[in-house]
Amino acid sequence: MKKTAFSFRVDTRWCLDELLKDGRISQRDANLVATTARTRDKLHWHPLQMIAQFGFVDIKKPEAKLDLDVLTAWLAEKAGQPLFHIDPLKINAAEVTEVMSYAFAERHGILAVQVLRDEVVIASAQPFHSEWEENLQHTLKGKSLKRVVTNPAHLHRYSIEFYKLARAIEGAGNSDSVSAGSGSIGNFEQLLELGNLQSPDANDQHIVNIVDWLLQYAFDQRASDIHLEPRRERGRVRFRIDGVLHNIYEFPTQVMNAVVSRIKILGRMNVAEKRKPQDGRLKTRNTKGFEIELRLSTLPTAFGEKLVMRIFDPDVLVRGFKELGLTGSDYDKWQKMVQEPNGIILVTGPTGSGKTTTLYSTLKQLATDEVNVCTIEDPIEMVEPSFNQMQVHHGIDLSFAEGIRALMRQDPDIIMVGEVRDYETADMAIQAALTGHLVLSTLHTNDAPSSVTRLIDLGVPPFLISATVLGVMAQRLVRTLCPHCKVEIPCDTQAWQELTNPWKAPMPERIFSPKGCLECRDTGYLGRLGLYEIMLLSNDLKKKIAENVSLADLKNQAWREGMLPLRIAGAQKVAAGQTTIEEILRVAPLS
Repeated sequence: MKKTAFSFRVDTRWCLDELLKDGRISQRDANLVATTARTRDKLHWHPLQMIAQFGFVDIKKPEAKLDLDVLTAWLAEKAGQPLFHIDPLKINAAEVTEVMSYAFAERHGILAVQVLRDEVVIASAQPFHSEWEENLQHTLKGKSLKRVVTNPAHLHRYSIEFYKLARAIEGAGNSDSVSAGSGSIGNFEQLLELGNLQSPDANDQHIVNIVDWLLQYAFDQRASDIHLEPRRERGRVRFRIDGVLHNIYEFPTQVMNAVVSRIKILGRMNVAEKRKPQDGRLKTRNTKGFEIELRLSTLPTAFGEKLVMRIFDPDVLVRGFKELGLTGSDYDKWQKMVQEPNGIILVTGPTGSGKTTTLYSTLKQLATDEVNVCTIEDPIEMVEPSFNQMQVHHGIDLSFAEGIRALMRQDPDIIMVGEVRDYETADMAIQAALTGHLVLSTLHTNDAPSSVTRLIDLGVPPFLISATVLGVMAQRLVRTLCPHCKVEIPCDTQAWQELTNPWKAPMPERIFSPKGCLECRDTGYLGRLGLYEIMLLSNDLKKKIAENVSLADLKNQAWREGMLPLRIAGAQKVAAGQTTIEEILRVAPLS
């Protein structure tokens, strides 16, 4: 790259002078910054961070403030260098930390952020400082060097994180300790390397650091699941964010095995047993100090033991119905069901459709001092002090059915059953409803009417379904458009007809489309909300169930009585500018 004519580091005085020249701040603002002393904890701050903390209004754009992002963009423009946002999900930390040592990166305030075939991209917050360029160019093996400007706070944070992780992995890989429980015993292609004593121990400090980083990183990125997947040469880490999996990192096989062993130890699982699937749970705290529970599940695969951690953040798991997307007539129907003194309410949908969140939020609302709320779950997904929770334990023959039988003797008002999987569980739930209890449970069906035929398939007589089931709610989770960058577009007639066929829903003139920005990591989506299909069992529907009519007849009757199919519920969210037609077509079944 072309070398800067002269090298200097920007300081607070230079930044203030240039902002004054550009008409972005007033002289009063500049004087305020210049006369404010740095406190001890701010000694390492970049000049832009010092200015940003005052929250000055941008004189050229009075509706905006001169925050750190705006100031960084201004500095990049002054230097004539591209602005770069460090997204840790898109950076190969192992690759970029090999470009230079941490000491060199820290001394010059730089960080490699991309390693391409012919080019290395170096980010800094000091665009006019160039003394390091010549030294670094000699180590790049013929690759060109490209400079970009990035947020100084992000640069400081990720420099530490990336190098700390790289050191931990390198240290774990070079560990001399041997752990009998951390080798790749489950790998079908296991190759015995004679004299290899380099398997890191699960309690090795480097492994402890890797696991701590992994968990905190997942919490910061709003991940709902962490996947640790063994492969032939290296292990892969993936996060599920807003329902979509993202590749995060790759560990050497031995390090991956030690990380899995470490997590199994924390989850009180059998570390030596790698041939059978196991379940466990773990409780920890996020950076804000809030307790977070994780459900652990291992699975033996061809290349070793795969581990999935489901993250149950209390802020996400127990939420208001408005946050869940349950509003308007759907909310009224749901409230009407759950206020009944007895009967069965079913929530249906595939795994990951938000059924547990809906039930926990509902039980949280119902669990007053006047009622006894009991649950039987497999496993308990979040410990909630206002419920009496029991876990299924197949090792001692404590099944859902046995659990309901035991709960019936505990003077309950409301019983939540994790899932109706077999006739015995369904029968016990019906007996509980018939004896004056409100029972909430889940089923795995595509839509609300299909739950009736599912119960019949399990062996429940139609007349008992009519007598006990109050209603069914089918649901899905869809990604919501990022409010910071969504753009308005004309509605595509053909796409709308595909979404609403065969129902005739009015087509909006305009809808919104994803664009992508820093807030949503260029995906165009930020967060998720629910789609709901609620079927209240009216007298006419109960008669049809008792007569054992076909599923098609049940659906037609439910539609006549006002049940909105999932796709129409999705079309309403599209018309309201909350999501896209493509997203609804991806998750909602064609009824």
